[in-house]
Amino acid sequence: MPVMDDDTCTGEERLESLPAGLFEMHMSGHSYSIYNSVYALAHALHAMDFARSKHKSKVVGNSVELQSPQPWQLHQFLQGISFNNSAGETMSFSDQWEMNGGFDIMNLITFPNNSFQRIKIGSVDTYAPKGNVVPISLCNAYCDLGHQKKRKEGEKFCCYDCAPCPEGKISNQTDMEDCFKCPEDQYPSKNRKQCIPKIIQFLSYEEPLGKGLASAAASFSFITTLVFATFLKHKDTPIVKANNRELSYILLVSLLLCFLSSLLFLGQPGKVTCLLRQPAFSIIFSVAVSCVLAKTIIVYVAFMAKQPGSRVKKWVGGKISYSIAVSGSLLQMCFCTVWLSTFPPFPDSDMNSVNEEIIVLCNEGSVTMFYCVLGYMGLLAISSFIVAYLARKLPDSFNEAKFITFSMVAFCSVWLSFVPTYLSTRGKGMVAVEIFSILASSAVLLGCIFFPKCYIIVLRPELNSREQIIRRQH
Repeated sequence: MPVMDDDTCTGEERLESLPAGLFEMHMSGHSYSIYNSVYALAHALHAMDFARSKHKSKVVGNSVELQSPQPWQLHQFLQGISFNNSAGETMSFSDQWEMNGGFDIMNLITFPNNSFQRIKIGSVDTYAPKGNVVPISLCNAYCDLGHQKKRKEGEKFCCYDCAPCPEGKISNQTDMEDCFKCPEDQYPSKNRKQCIPKIIQFLSYEEPLGKGLASAAASFSFITTLVFATFLKHKDTPIVKANNRELSYILLVSLLLCFLSSLLFLGQPGKVTCLLRQPAFSIIFSVAVSCVLAKTIIVYVAFMAKQPGSRVKKWVGGKISYSIAVSGSLLQMCFCTVWLSTFPPFPDSDMNSVNEEIIVLCNEGSVTMFYCVLGYMGLLAISSFIVAYLARKLPDSFNEAKFITFSMVAFCSVWLSFVPTYLSTRGKGMVAVEIFSILASSAVLLGCIFFPKCYIIVLRPELNSREQIIRRQH
């Protein structure tokens, strides 16, 4: 390799003759930049020459003389060029006169003999989304959406693998350190790449279950109205007068309101409906069961009053029946008043019971008061059952005790099965269970107490007479 005495190059040097340990013999970041710069300049010159050829040239004799370009004239052409180099990358200048392209992150290792070696350890992509661009290390995997970094055991601290996000978490960006949980009103997609808004759920009138329960409530209400109209039409007959006619009217009205109160549980819960749901149904049911208890006690007292020398004759009459019905209802009203004045029910949402749903419900406020109300209603029902059981064989015309006994057994069975079922369900199922319990228990009272009387009134009117009563008593 010929070299001048002043260490200047002669132009006949060859790269192959240079020592590889002291000179970079492969394509490097510097040489790649020089390569792109030369080609950029060439494209700019070509563009400038093309533009100048369109203008009038200076003619000298029979030849065309082009003026020599000046360096500053290349600026406007450099900024507008765009070309693909041999590596397939698009080269162009930005508005800030920066050439777009990626960068390699190199680690320069120097050996004791002053030789060196460049090792590529990563790269920077300038086409990445705006923000902090994290260099891509060669010892790392590319973590796609739905994955997180997981450090490689036995490797350097910067080396990692990719692991899928754990259940309940997502990653919506590449190369995330950790996955994260979705907000409470959203849930992770199956591929754990995004959060999906949860569906708001409540038992509505539009869905089949809501339509079925609403239709049942409306049907039972209509039947109760027909029974009430039948009793009013035949109010002076012996079977209607038996066991206190006025109590039967109050019981029918309360059963009608029981069926209608179940409609408060349908639809999206609101502040008013939540306040009315449980207290209204519990008070109305207490009135109904208190009336049943009063009717049963009247049967027993009436029989005892017929015994010679009995002292309970003074208790026979309407006052005792009304007192029992009113006192039983007033105590339940007191429970509800304390409940509403201390911890009233309110609209709430359950975001955790079902992964993909937000359950809109009525929070009972005070669970203790809720079960106190149910417990008191159960106490009235058990009392009615005991008295009716004792009076079931008393020799009295149109004795309702047998029917009341059966109705109270069915009534208590419905509500005893309600509690565990209510506690084991969530969302629409929990509301449907309570509506079904209200409808079933009310229908049992209506059917057991009033349908036998309606059968006699409508289909066997000959049994509904004074003569028949006297014949049956003898």
